[in-house]
Amino acid sequence: MKSALAFAAIGEAATGLALLIVPSLVGQLLLGEPLVGIAIPVARVAGIALIALGIACWPGPPLLGMLTYSALVTLYLAYLGFAGGLSGVLLWPAVILHAILTALLARDVVRMRQ
Repeated sequence: MKSALAFAAIGEAATGLALLIVPSLVGQLLLGEPLVGIAIPVARVAGIALIALGIACWPGPPLLGMLTYSALVTLYLAYLGFAGGLSGVLLWPAVILHAILTALLARDVVRMRQ
């Protein structure tokens, strides 16, 4: 149970750190477009939120929070790829990674309730 949550928390915190340091590069790699203008500070705020999410979930019990986040970001990124016309080299790997994390976290929620 804790390994999936720790892996997800570390991954989200690392992504948040990348958004803080090089938001335009993260945008280029994930969505195929560099971030410019107002998107830079918005991405940095999102990076801060991801770091906070990682810290909040390390190693504490808020498993459902991480599961909810992972499931929603999987759906949103997939939506951007299919309907939004955005597709960087890391978009589909990110969708797959979040789908795997969602499955692992869901498994852990089921085990926790038993």
